[in-house]
Amino acid sequence: MQIAVLNEADKQEARVALVPESVKKLRTLGFQIGIENDAGIYADAPNASYEAAGAVIHKDRKALLAGADILLTVNRPPQAVVDQLKPSAIVIGFLKPLDEPRLLEPMWRHGLTALAMELIPRITRAQAMDALSSMATVVGYKAVLFAADRLPKMFPLLMTAAGTISPARVLVIGAGVAGLQAIATAKRLGAVVEAYDVRAAAGEQVRSLGATFLEVDLGGIQTEDSGGYAKELSEEALTRGRCLIARQAKLADVVITTAQVPGRRAPLMLTEEAVRGMRPGTLVVDLAAASGGNCPFTRAGDIVEVDGVTIHGPLNLAASLPVHASQLYSRNLTALLQLFKEGVNLQDDILRACCVLHQGKALHPQVAKAFETMLTGANA
Repeated sequence: MQIAVLNEADKQEARVALVPESVKKLRTLGFQIGIENDAGIYADAPNASYEAAGAVIHKDRKALLAGADILLTVNRPPQAVVDQLKPSAIVIGFLKPLDEPRLLEPMWRHGLTALAMELIPRITRAQAMDALSSMATVVGYKAVLFAADRLPKMFPLLMTAAGTISPARVLVIGAGVAGLQAIATAKRLGAVVEAYDVRAAAGEQVRSLGATFLEVDLGGIQTEDSGGYAKELSEEALTRGRCLIARQAKLADVVITTAQVPGRRAPLMLTEEAVRGMRPGTLVVDLAAASGGNCPFTRAGDIVEVDGVTIHGPLNLAASLPVHASQLYSRNLTALLQLFKEGVNLQDDILRACCVLHQGKALHPQVAKAFETMLTGANA
């Protein structure tokens, strides 16, 4: 099977879907790999390193796509790319099927098969393929460095001849993969760290990193789905958590929010009242900005100041560390491709879970419903 890897359409995207170390492994599995010219340049993967690994460098994108059986991508490819693929081709990447299902229409109409890396199930056999966790690790780490660079204070406790410098206080909201990596990084920098998560089970992991876990009684409400993700909570449950967060946010120098629910708007965790109760100079880094934000003042990709509190809504932090982000993502894709014998076997639990389109048929119910609504509206 012929694999194609392109330069990403988004000019701000520095990651590449496949790095040379993965090319070597895929070649041993029988795959042929074509890389668009300079596709890995920002991820410390020049053309020569791909050629040394056994890939072929292409300057003619049209020819590369015409011969591709599989297109590996970081982000959903634009229609101009989709239209150049043969109908039997397979597209694998972050496709946003739950957030923007209608934008998969070009692939659907073209008869393609599409696998969304966001939908890799959280089961033991799929751990090496879990791209969401890989990218969340990078984002959680970078969020703390982002905050440390912008906070007008140092993170660690310092005892100097001129006196003692108190450590910064960091509050992390959401103790998933990104949150745990943020906690670990902030602790390494010497901050005093507290964390909140609706899932009581996260407390053990938070404490193991040396942080304080903030607990609130949610009355036995189920807070985690079968895949290990946080569930959308009732307003009452959210209110209990918000009150606790508001109290602790008054003491913080930095608040990092990471709470998200797949396919839904990010839950409001840091309320307007909480922000206005925080000390001037406090910094908020909202990692849920792309899905609406955990704070009502968050603006995706922008900076907002409210009563002296600065709220950042950074987008795609993973792309700011393209070397390691690309390495991790490339390994996730390589692990997934090892399941391919003669294409996409829908009897396999992993492939069935992440396959949203198969030969032009919408398999994921949310995607199918979006297409049905779209067709109904067009025919009305």
